[in-house]
Amino acid sequence: MRRSGSLALAVVALLTGCADRERGEPAPPRPSESAGTQRTETTRVDVVEGLGAKGAFDPTSIYRRLAPGVVTVVSSFGPSAGPLPGGGGGESGLGSGFVLDGEGYIATNAHVVTTGDAPRLERAREVYVELADENRVPARIVGDDPNSDVALLKIDPRGLRLTPLPLARSAGLTVGAPVAAIGSPFGERQSLSIGVISAVDREIESLTAFRIGDAIQTDAAINQGNSGGPLLDERGRVIGINSQIKSSSGGGEGVGFAVPSDTVRRSLEELRAKGRVAYAFLGVASQPLYPQLAERLSLPAESGAIVAEVERGSPAERAGLVAGRRPITFQGSRDIPSDGDVLVSADGRPLTSPGDLADYVAARRPGQQVRFGVLKGSRRREVSVTLAERPNRAPPPVPPH
Repeated sequence: MRRSGSLALAVVALLTGCADRERGEPAPPRPSESAGTQRTETTRVDVVEGLGAKGAFDPTSIYRRLAPGVVTVVSSFGPSAGPLPGGGGGESGLGSGFVLDGEGYIATNAHVVTTGDAPRLERAREVYVELADENRVPARIVGDDPNSDVALLKIDPRGLRLTPLPLARSAGLTVGAPVAAIGSPFGERQSLSIGVISAVDREIESLTAFRIGDAIQTDAAINQGNSGGPLLDERGRVIGINSQIKSSSGGGEGVGFAVPSDTVRRSLEELRAKGRVAYAFLGVASQPLYPQLAERLSLPAESGAIVAEVERGSPAERAGLVAGRRPITFQGSRDIPSDGDVLVSADGRPLTSPGDLADYVAARRPGQQVRFGVLKGSRRREVSVTLAERPNRAPPPVPPH
């Protein structure tokens, strides 16, 4: 997490990361652990078979076969800190991660191995990965993606037994479907919790000014230290990376969030290839259009994105998109632009839910062109916009409680 443990416990109804970050000496290895040792044989498992027919949820089988692929990630940030015994004091972080392949690539959250916020994000000075068999090995940060809160690590696989976890598609997930989370809540390694998908299409905070769309909400217990661990479907496939909790006490209260695997996959592919991820940028702030509001504004559409603000010098401004200047109050909402542009489609696809515009732009790449269907009053036009690269901005400040 990105605040000290004491602060996190004091924050009310705050959406926070669920890595365990504390200052001072990290927890020492367990008595049975031989720090830094490796197995002599090399066993690499690159494919994990499905765990049965769709709908047959067997948490015991999922845990038995896939828990060995879930790791604990220990990060040190202080100038002399180190997670191994005798490493000295400083700030340390503890989270989770999971094995991607037999080459030693590990997925986790960016906030597990970084500190601060964009644009002044700092990587941990040292990162160690603890495997299920109690081997603890150094890891290299291949890259981090603060916009999606994803990081890619690399360990030397020689002498290690690795169990990769397969990534599923997160599009089309069903609310109520069973899920399992495996990680290290409060440092308790290899912990399993189960639940269901509580909701989809949520928006959660990133480490930048831009939010993460299509997030998965679950009631499986997610706590500090679960960050970076996998959220698994009934077949044992990764559908998301557990990232945040919404809590009034700082603990898991049945409202956890995971970055969806489709977002994770794109991030990991670019991190592995280039060490960074570039996102597209339109440059508008918007408010959702819904049927009653559309009737109030006399618009011939029932959904879309009302342009509330156009950033100066942005692709949106260059394309001629205009924000409304005459705000109205309607159904308890204030400052609704009544006379500006309304985006109703992108490349012919209707914008039907509040997050559709942001999600569509986030899925594009800088330099791509998007053709928007735009309403102004009863008149419709088509506007082509060449997207720019998303600026690296700090997230908004947390409001006082």
